[in-house]
Amino acid sequence: MGLFPTYLQHDIHFVDGAGAVLVDESGKEYLDFASGIGVVNLGHRHPRVEQALITQAQGIWHTSNLFASPLQQEVANLLCKMSGLGAVFFANSGAEANEAAIKFARRWAKMVKIIQEPEIITFQRSFHGRTLATLTATGQDKVKDGFSPLPAGFRILPYGDIQAVKQATGATTAAVLLELVQGEGGVRPADPEFVQALAAWCREKNILLMIDEVQTGMGRTGHWFAYQKYGIEPDVVTLAKGLGNGFPVGAMLAKATWKEVLGPGSHGTTFGGGRLAMAVARTVLEELSQPSMMAEIRDKGTWLRQLLEKELRGLTSVQEIRGEGLMLGIELNTSAGPVVKSLLEQGLVTLVAGENVLRLLPPLVVTHGQIVRAVSLIKEVVQEWEWTAPVPAD
Repeated sequence: MGLFPTYLQHDIHFVDGAGAVLVDESGKEYLDFASGIGVVNLGHRHPRVEQALITQAQGIWHTSNLFASPLQQEVANLLCKMSGLGAVFFANSGAEANEAAIKFARRWAKMVKIIQEPEIITFQRSFHGRTLATLTATGQDKVKDGFSPLPAGFRILPYGDIQAVKQATGATTAAVLLELVQGEGGVRPADPEFVQALAAWCREKNILLMIDEVQTGMGRTGHWFAYQKYGIEPDVVTLAKGLGNGFPVGAMLAKATWKEVLGPGSHGTTFGGGRLAMAVARTVLEELSQPSMMAEIRDKGTWLRQLLEKELRGLTSVQEIRGEGLMLGIELNTSAGPVVKSLLEQGLVTLVAGENVLRLLPPLVVTHGQIVRAVSLIKEVVQEWEWTAPVPAD
């Protein structure tokens, strides 16, 4: 009896927290450099976010999307203003947001390009979700094991290879779905030249450029959306994670030009855009819109990376440090799992990306003192692991 064993859980029960600190049931404090996998961007128990949820919880919770919601419209307007896009569909998660984008692309292709069996290009090592369509779009075989037959309509290409995209483009190509920083795939930022060339190719061939910002969005890279650093204009953007700061909410944004693609009855959700989620999301967006917020995140990200490079310099087990903003990865020459476990024992919560990348996703409100403490712990544990880890065979 009980839960499916779908997660390999640490035997730690967190009961409280504030900002970038978590507290377990014994009272031990931990620095949280995982943010619930890039979710709690504004930190645990953010006062304004918490109050927004409490206030809305004292009123109406749910009416269904068959009735008007001024609050939902307000959040949509904020997202459109921040993104430059013109239409929003609210969901409950990143996978649902990406499902909506996939459905949008297929319907758009049939309505606009008269393609009966449209194809979407995605990339190796990408991660787009756990539903059947989104795991099929994902460029990692491990998430697909045991779930065939998988839906048709996806082509997975090498990440960063514009020539592969051009060669794969054909009469049925409807869209490209891209992460600008692959999170689960090892914290790998896309090359700017590739992104620019891809955007130009999509415009030339009338292909939708869809950016998966589920992990990179909401300030994680030091911009409201990662695509803003790359200077491109996507047709579709997907969001979740940080949009609700821990409350389930996702969104798909698209250009206003294609608003009618998802007309009445074409798509729907019972809980997406609900009152509680919208009250939280509105407050999150207001906080992220503060004038100095993005610059502060970029400064912290730069400082964290520079400090890591300084303190870990010379350690043979560290292969590379990469990422954007407060989304960084430390590639090791050994499995990152034991390192994550050792750091947890020392009071620092981190993540594994791929097999050998230590992933850091601290809340955007992390302090400089907390960054110094985290880097000190990482150096200590990686140094210790360097002496105890088995040497790989030639």
